[in-house]
Amino acid sequence: MLVHDAIDVPGGTRLARIDGMPARALDTAMLSFGLVSIPVKIYTTAEPSHEVHFNLIHAGCGQRLKQQYVCPKHGAVDRDDMAKGFELTKGNYVELEKQELKALEAVANDEVALAEFVPADAVDPLMIEKTYYLGPGKGGERAYRLFRDAIADAELVGIATYAARGKQYIVMVRPFEDGLVMHQLRYPDEVKPWSEIPLGKLPAPSPSELGLAHRVIETLQHATFDPSQYKDEVKARVRKLIAEKAKGGEIVAPEHEAPAPVTDLMAALKASLGAEEAPQRKARTSAAKRPHGARTPRRTTRARGHGTQPHAARRHKAA
Repeated sequence: MLVHDAIDVPGGTRLARIDGMPARALDTAMLSFGLVSIPVKIYTTAEPSHEVHFNLIHAGCGQRLKQQYVCPKHGAVDRDDMAKGFELTKGNYVELEKQELKALEAVANDEVALAEFVPADAVDPLMIEKTYYLGPGKGGERAYRLFRDAIADAELVGIATYAARGKQYIVMVRPFEDGLVMHQLRYPDEVKPWSEIPLGKLPAPSPSELGLAHRVIETLQHATFDPSQYKDEVKARVRKLIAEKAKGGEIVAPEHEAPAPVTDLMAALKASLGAEEAPQRKARTSAAKRPHGARTPRRTTRARGHGTQPHAARRHKAA
């Protein structure tokens, strides 16, 4: 059992997350394509215990504040007196009864009905809103593995509809590691059109600028993406400051220097290229300074009893 992200607080209490516990499914569903139905379990991909959350408290008192809804006309309103309404015009609402809202909800059937398969790059990441892991349900292991391998070989992803929690979703199912993931997608009308983004007139780069930009990009290019090399420094700093504050210390905001604006694009590109190529030039210079024909020393290990003898012993034998 592993403990991560522990924070010591007064009284000997330790706030921590314990790893090694099996994931608990959020829901179950039936993944279907054609006449094949596969029981699956839905898991979250997030680690909420790694997030840092703050609550509103009464300053100087320390008690957590309670949320209260207030009507401008009648004051505080109890939850039993609350209703949902849709704003037709500014300040003009149509009130909907609970029974009416219930009738409008999508009927959950727990079925992820795959309607089509498309190439993996056909869905822009902009459409993805949430991601869930899909694990095999009881008795569905064989069909789960078959489906996963089939779409992986075909380099396709499945598009389906899924109704849950009173709403209907469009989802994408794709292979991941040795299993499946399900992405909840946005509907087209939920994505702001790119045409609404003001760009103005973008000046075309010169060939020399484009060439230098390509060279800078090449110095930073890698064949694969390793997310483990990136750390959330802000979250680590917040946790450290909270621990210090809990022990009676004082939180001091770190100094931050804003990057200087780029005034000379060519100069910035050349400086970037020089900074990235400096380690490569240093390595080439070190290699050039070694005497001609010199070899890098290399240790060799000889195992006794496997055909190796000291030099003197070999000369004596030859005589």
